[in-house]
Amino acid sequence: MKSTTMPAVTPSGATAGPTLVSSSHEVPKESLLKQRDFTPNARGALDGLRVLDMSRLFAGNVLTQILGDFGAEVIKVEPPAGDTLRAWQTEGVQTHWKIYSRNKKSLCLDLHKARSRELLLELVPSADMLIESFRPGVLEKMGLSPELLLARNPRLVIVRISGWGQRGPYHQRPGFGTLIEGMSGFATINGFADREPVLPPMYLADGIAGLFGASAAMVALREVEHNGGAGQVIDLPLLDPLFTMLGPQAANYRLTGRLRERTGSRSTNAAPRNAYRAKDGRYVCLSGSTQKMAERTLRAIGRGDLIEDPRFRTNAARVKNAADLDRLLGDFIAQHTQAEAVVLFERAEVTVGPIYDISQILEDPHVIERELLADYPDPDMPALPMHHVVPRLFGTPGSVRTPAPWLGQHNREILAEVNVDAAAYDKLLAAEVVVESSQDGAQAGSQE
Repeated sequence: MKSTTMPAVTPSGATAGPTLVSSSHEVPKESLLKQRDFTPNARGALDGLRVLDMSRLFAGNVLTQILGDFGAEVIKVEPPAGDTLRAWQTEGVQTHWKIYSRNKKSLCLDLHKARSRELLLELVPSADMLIESFRPGVLEKMGLSPELLLARNPRLVIVRISGWGQRGPYHQRPGFGTLIEGMSGFATINGFADREPVLPPMYLADGIAGLFGASAAMVALREVEHNGGAGQVIDLPLLDPLFTMLGPQAANYRLTGRLRERTGSRSTNAAPRNAYRAKDGRYVCLSGSTQKMAERTLRAIGRGDLIEDPRFRTNAARVKNAADLDRLLGDFIAQHTQAEAVVLFERAEVTVGPIYDISQILEDPHVIERELLADYPDPDMPALPMHHVVPRLFGTPGSVRTPAPWLGQHNREILAEVNVDAAAYDKLLAAEVVVESSQDGAQAGSQE
């Protein structure tokens, strides 16, 4: 196996020797996850809710996955090339699509064609929500403005996802999450003070926006269903939710006149709090954010004598002297493996945990027992490790009813509702108004 070396970083910021990082995949061990199957007859709290999802990539798919997991009928309205999320592949497998488009149907329409837009408009009266993520103004140029959609269905909730919002000086800028993670202020507080700002290694802005969007859509739906209100437009930029989650930085800056520095894994509010390297090259995370917890931590490393040390007596003092405290903890933890350190601190009732990689997560008994992941049947791999439905409702739990659809899988079923019979459908297919593919990806009709 070919490997490269990467420096491991201690809490003080110094390098602590190389860590091997694999650059080619190994065959995984036999799965310990529970085996589950799809439950197509399950019903959820949102049974009867219809969502037309015109969005692309991540934020919209997170939003509609939440709705779909709890029983909503989510119809992905895809272009001939498919949702862009399908292109995010690993070893040729559409893993992102499989995870985030479960419990959905696929309707493939070429919305450049007038007939495709007419078919979509015919479906609008039957929908409760419509989700889109085009650049502001594109929906209007397509002849599908919110005004027109609401005229067709006055109860429709329309969620408009963009990078920067439907209005404002930047509303026409590209809406990629990376740009939002930079401008929101997230990157400038993430990482170490002597290095460049660090962008998240995953789709943070999109994911948070998707969560906010799902709740906003249900708020708007309640207005329609319980308060006698009308449908409405929800302006959901990626910027606003992420910025909201970054806390009172503006207030703190106004009070102090100081910019928040990057502190790695340290907290600016409490100490000790950091990631510490163990003897086996793995890491543990520890947080002693209360006075009692900090005192337990010092006793656990055999330094109860330092509880009354002026440097560590109070939280404010510990934050000021975090480097000294981290050095003590780092030296102690470095004498133990990750597992040993976790057991030692847990026995002392110190809040500590392992920093896992995905191979460890797949073998963790808590993960296995609670089914944070479970194995589902899949045509492209021996089994697909699928996330559990979140959150867990006890009275009306969500479910994984169906796998992610192939492109255009439900064209015929959905269009039959607007009086497209078999003969008419064949004509639409020949004219490339609709596109469909088989489960193996072979497509009937050309692809853009």
